Amino acid sequence: MSAQKDRWVPSLLFLLFCVSSIPKRASASLQQEPSPQHYFSGLEAGKTSLAFFTPSVSPGAQPFLEQIESSAEALQDYGVSVVKVNCPKEDVSRYCGKENSLRKAFLFRGNRLIREFPTDALFDVNSIVANVLFALLFNEVKYIETLADLENIENALKGKSNMVFAYVPATGTAEHRAVMEAAFVYGTIHQFVLTTEAALLKATSHDDPDVSSAWLLFCHCQRATEPSQPCRRTALAQPLTLLSIHRHLKLMGAPLVTEVAEDPEKISTVHLQLGLPLVFILSQKETYEADRRTAEFVAWQLLGKAGVALLSRDLVALNVLHRSNVALKTPDEGMPIQYLVLEDTDEVITLVEDKNKVKQIQEDEQEEEEEDEDEKENSNQDIQDDQVVEAVSRDKKRQLPLEQILVLTEENFHSSLSKAARTVVLFYASWEAVSLAVLRSYSEVATLLKGTLGVLLSRVNCWDWPGLCSQENVTQFPTMRIYKEGQQSVTYGGMWGTEELSSFILLSQVPCPLKLATMDEAEGYLRGEFPPELSSHHHTSLLGVFSTATSEAREAFEEAGNILSGHIRMGVYFEDEALSLSQKYSVSPPALLLTRSGSRSVESIALSKHSVQDMVQMIRHQLLDIFPEITVSNLPQYLQLGKPFLILFSAGDISQVEGKEMLKLAKGRPQQTFVACWLNLKKTPVGHGILRTYFSTTPSLPVLLWVNLHAGGQVFQFPSEQSITEMNILSWLERLQAGLEIPSSTLSEEDWKPPLPAYDFLQMMEPSVPELSPHPGDTPAQHPPQSPGGDTARGDSATREEPSQKSTAGEIGSPGRGLRGTAPRLAARDKQGKRHSEL
Repeated sequence: MSAQKDRWVPSLLFLLFCVSSIPKRASASLQQEPSPQHYFSGLEAGKTSLAFFTPSVSPGAQPFLEQIESSAEALQDYGVSVVKVNCPKEDVSRYCGKENSLRKAFLFRGNRLIREFPTDALFDVNSIVANVLFALLFNEVKYIETLADLENIENALKGKSNMVFAYVPATGTAEHRAVMEAAFVYGTIHQFVLTTEAALLKATSHDDPDVSSAWLLFCHCQRATEPSQPCRRTALAQPLTLLSIHRHLKLMGAPLVTEVAEDPEKISTVHLQLGLPLVFILSQKETYEADRRTAEFVAWQLLGKAGVALLSRDLVALNVLHRSNVALKTPDEGMPIQYLVLEDTDEVITLVEDKNKVKQIQEDEQEEEEEDEDEKENSNQDIQDDQVVEAVSRDKKRQLPLEQILVLTEENFHSSLSKAARTVVLFYASWEAVSLAVLRSYSEVATLLKGTLGVLLSRVNCWDWPGLCSQENVTQFPTMRIYKEGQQSVTYGGMWGTEELSSFILLSQVPCPLKLATMDEAEGYLRGEFPPELSSHHHTSLLGVFSTATSEAREAFEEAGNILSGHIRMGVYFEDEALSLSQKYSVSPPALLLTRSGSRSVESIALSKHSVQDMVQMIRHQLLDIFPEITVSNLPQYLQLGKPFLILFSAGDISQVEGKEMLKLAKGRPQQTFVACWLNLKKTPVGHGILRTYFSTTPSLPVLLWVNLHAGGQVFQFPSEQSITEMNILSWLERLQAGLEIPSSTLSEEDWKPPLPAYDFLQMMEPSVPELSPHPGDTPAQHPPQSPGGDTARGDSATREEPSQKSTAGEIGSPGRGLRGTAPRLAARDKQGKRHSEL
């Protein structure tokens, strides 16, 4: 009973606070003064009052008087009295003159005037309370207008105090009042900052925020101990009210991770008291450090949504499965704690955000235990090491929306190719994991391109129609081709993510290169306005400019366009005004003009080599960003350069100062010898695993590293005590090249290989195998190159498809951080042999 009683104490206290601050419909607190002289003579030092001066008879004043009287008791809770002063008719002073008659209200502290308010700004109780408190807290609540102002305040608070940053569309609103009332209570604990600038809100958000709604961010500047370390920000997800702000600040003030050493049933934290669940990460002494880091990572992801606790198995005897690694306690009375086995941190986050996930995980675990009992005699080969197969099998029960994709057979294949200007065909095998993973991306492409004129998306299951796939010379799965009547089909050869596939299909709609007839068309092409069907899509535009004397280079450029069709937006201009266009951009034909996505500047590049292969290689090289953000999809392009990496790891977007310094460095002469880049761990979580490979413990972020993957595998860390500037980095690189720096670590020369041999799918299938003729050395299950985190394309996956036209698939999130501790990372114990034979 004592624990239950303690749980309600904070909530009860705050309830009393809220009740006391609710304005009541009574005017007992409104003070009446017979004259200005009587009012001013009674003012006391340190006492605050809001006064309005009115003649005894004032037509049209009744609405304002009702609102000011209603606000009297609300302001009284903050030590502000509301006074109505009656002005004699003969009084023509500053406060009682005709120019002021009920047009202004005055806020006094003692006999000192603090602020004048036009009465049209005090239009209701919320506006009166908000504006009065804003005036009283003028020195405590900072009002800002620019991003630089916000960054200056953050820098001043780092290591000292936290900040509450609020945006309200306008002052005097209910949300503005809520912020001011919260600042009145918590202003001595946190620095409150307010803005009404929509541009500033957009600058602080990665998404496109709704500027018509109020926003509140809690900035954890106290945890930023280094000047270069950014303040983490946690947004208030609920509508902005006094109660929601109080709740958010209570959650932000709670310990990030609570370590517990007693029965979880007896544990009560502020999260449970406020109606949020509590997640336990089960740990033991041998893995404590790793489990602690995992718990902190999960806690940051769930901040404001759930609490996280680290529960030691060594100190608490738990009567649960030894492989259980996560427990969930909900605030509902009488609900037992759920002990679960989860794969990674993404599943923990989904567990909190999706209430149906607990039941699904328990059902999957029960099904898995039954399969283990039935197949104990299976060998270690049944432990599937392929993450694509694992993901496909785990989500086999989820349905894919394939209604918009036409199913092709031997009977309708050729006739369907003439139904649209371009027919996109995905050839796949319903028993093969990568095919089914790509089918997931393909279904999302169908949704994105729904209604696009002249494009028909279709699919062929080569399990059902092996003869058709043989006729089309499809020898590996999956294969995607675009057919256009009267032209040779184009085969896709890139990453299998939704964005990459849809971009390829859209770019294939226009010729490559697109021949431009006039100088206006060429200029519009560089601006991204031509051709019209691509004007709404952001692509890098590459324009080849040739004179009549450079026909050889133009022919090579056009052939390069055929090779790069679908992967790049290319145009060609060789009309009479080509020389004028090239002179405008200070280059002589043959030349390339390049406009990058999102930029208005035009880069000029002279063409010196005229062979097709040199042209293709040069174009691909020019398309690479100068200071790129490394992602799973673009990493192979930069690895192919064979250069060392100067890579900045960041927990979010890098600061403007660091970005400018790194960009200056990348544009300088040394950039020819290495790749200057950065990696956002928030968008590319696989970076956590990379850092754990480089270091025994994850360093504080941001961290700048020199990594030479192609020679020696040495990793050098830029000194954390130095600021990231071009001069400091160049000085450090000179010391590094002179052999004066000691590497932080050296990567192993051992090849990355699967821990187990690949499945022999043909041996597992039924005797009647479709007679497909793969290339020599190919296997029926061809997997795209795996990223360091095991992703294929975007990590999306689908499941097997029955020989009928029904398909099932699962949604797989971005790769999460592996859960360590008492239960090792699950090894995808899927019994693929049995499931494949069912097909």
